[in-house]
Amino acid sequence: MPFPNAMIFLAGLLAQDAATGGAEPGTATPTVAPAVTDESLLGTLSRLRWPETAKEWESVLILLSARVVLPLIGVLLTFVLAMLAARQIRKATERALVRGKVEVTLSRFLAKIASWAFIALIVLTILSTVGVNVTSMAALLGASGLALGLAIQGALTNLSAGVMLLIFRPYRLGDVVRIDGELGTVADMELFTTRIDTLDNRRIILPNSKIYGNKIENLTRNAQRRVEIPVGVSYKASFDDTRQALEAAAAAVPGMLSTPAPVVIATGFGDSAVNWEIRLWCAPTDIITVRSEAIRLIKQALADRGVEIPFPQRDLHLDGDVQVSIREHV
Repeated sequence: MPFPNAMIFLAGLLAQDAATGGAEPGTATPTVAPAVTDESLLGTLSRLRWPETAKEWESVLILLSARVVLPLIGVLLTFVLAMLAARQIRKATERALVRGKVEVTLSRFLAKIASWAFIALIVLTILSTVGVNVTSMAALLGASGLALGLAIQGALTNLSAGVMLLIFRPYRLGDVVRIDGELGTVADMELFTTRIDTLDNRRIILPNSKIYGNKIENLTRNAQRRVEIPVGVSYKASFDDTRQALEAAAAAVPGMLSTPAPVVIATGFGDSAVNWEIRLWCAPTDIITVRSEAIRLIKQALADRGVEIPFPQRDLHLDGDVQVSIREHV
């Protein structure tokens, strides 16, 4: 029955140390046979004895430290340093891409790819150094990749959707979007998920597979947004007075853009009022302030000209005589 490689290696070291009579390290350079069979290993193990004296224990510990512990510490230290270096590589790559006027989201993605590639290279180097057959491992990983891919189809769908979103970039970091019924600011975009902060400061994490291929409304992508404010005035009000009042209010709204110019139009006849609409243009970040100020100025302008904003009302027509009785409640 074959022994694990680690046991063969340890047994060979102890056999060499026993053959040298517990000499101090450096005084002799024992050699290991190029091929170790199960029979020779069993014979070696049968001739070994447990260390008895302090000097023998010291020799064994020094041997194990030089051949096992120190290389293991070196591997761990190399991996830690590689992780720190990968972080610096990611930051440096992202800064270089941003300076090259590459979009922020795509810069972060490419920087992460660079750091992952560096870590993979270091891991392969470490495995090759400790004697692992990297070629055989690559073949094994390739064979198991198909089974793993079938097991994580959902994650791969999110991954492919994330790559497409990074390529076509329907939104960027900081954009205000409405996705899957959620309205908020894009806080972060990764390969598998997109993180959105809503207007009431809730963090929502959406899988990229639910975003790509569905409706995406970007509210801040364009430099200008139109604000539409409906107004209903009384049927008794003068048409010209109403238009002049609304035009004066629209021209006085702070934060409004002069180009395109504001527009005041009558849109139709309602049940209780003549319907008007004021259309203003502003920057996407000013839309709430502009809307609020426009409503205030419209109400004030109509009141100054005596134009009434009516309440909903109905005319009730009854056929025949109607008896009405009034009772006094004490």
